[in-house]
Amino acid sequence: MFNNLYRLILIAGICIIILPNTVVSRIKFVALPERGAIVIRLDHVDGAFIEEERTLHLEKGVNTVDFAWKDVRIDPDSIQLLILTHPDTVQLMHVSYPSDENALVWKIYSPKTQDEQVRVCYLLQGLDHLIQYRVFVNKDETRARLQMSLIVRNFSGEKFSFANVWLGYGKMMPVQLDHGETQKILLKNVENIVMEKRWEWDAQKESWRNHHPQKTGIPVFYTMDNISKNGLGDYVLSAGKIRVFQDGQDGEPIFLGEDKTDPVPVGETMKICIARSFDLSVDQRVMEKRKINIRNNRKNRIVLYDTEEYILAKLKNYKTAPASLSVIQHIEGQWEMIECNIPFTLESASKLVFDVSLAPLEKKELAFRFNRRNIRP
Repeated sequence: MFNNLYRLILIAGICIIILPNTVVSRIKFVALPERGAIVIRLDHVDGAFIEEERTLHLEKGVNTVDFAWKDVRIDPDSIQLLILTHPDTVQLMHVSYPSDENALVWKIYSPKTQDEQVRVCYLLQGLDHLIQYRVFVNKDETRARLQMSLIVRNFSGEKFSFANVWLGYGKMMPVQLDHGETQKILLKNVENIVMEKRWEWDAQKESWRNHHPQKTGIPVFYTMDNISKNGLGDYVLSAGKIRVFQDGQDGEPIFLGEDKTDPVPVGETMKICIARSFDLSVDQRVMEKRKINIRNNRKNRIVLYDTEEYILAKLKNYKTAPASLSVIQHIEGQWEMIECNIPFTLESASKLVFDVSLAPLEKKELAFRFNRRNIRP
């Protein structure tokens, strides 16, 4: 194989062989310059997308460039060669893949002898990342400090003496990354973020229909908006793990809990579930449910009907401080609200959110009556 490759170098004129940690290049036995700018893009789902720039010395006519790799996992179908200096005159004419080799061969036409800046792009496996958040809440639970960190893990076999990491948004971050190395990079450290503590009771998630007293408590959330007023809002907050701390009396942070967040677009709200609490209670019952507007077929069998349903939820705050509670209801299919004693917002066609403010030790009732239409038995 080495003899075949050696003959290829003599015939072709240009050969680039990329190994995991070093790059050996020959143009008529003259070594190419080292890699220039390198960008590691972490916004691809199938691996790290590497962009590296190099300078090729091209002879007039058709030049053959051999791209090979060893001990690294590169997706051959992802490899691209982009002409940067003279894209109108220098042309990539042909790409071939030698059998049983981790390599490909480019045929590049140049109208004259010249140096050409090119960009080589490919997907590299074994290099991934995580997003980690740390939230520090004040004693009043009204303000927070948010730290957002990027954790880069390199087990690709490749060594990056200098590169820029980009998440697909925000600024590029310079790194030096050896094979087997993990680095943590602080992306954000934002203080004085306005936050709110909310309880959220979801009728679809809680076991209220068995009429047993609630034994697991109600989920408690910290919420904060991804907006410029909070020092955020410049880009999406990526999915990741969140750890929440609160200022202690001795100045040391107290760990409250951890959660995972989905991506939070600009203008949307990050919700962090820290625990389940017995400070509030929701006792919900179906008080009435009956069929109306029944339609029969010729055999007197019911084929369609509507329902009238009445639901009553008793809400109670056991705290000696005010509390904000979101009660979420779900009504599937076609429906119409007949009466309701507390305003609601629609998050979707079937999801209703009732935002209720409870004073210290206050009790309230949520009552609503609705019709469901065109139900099949």
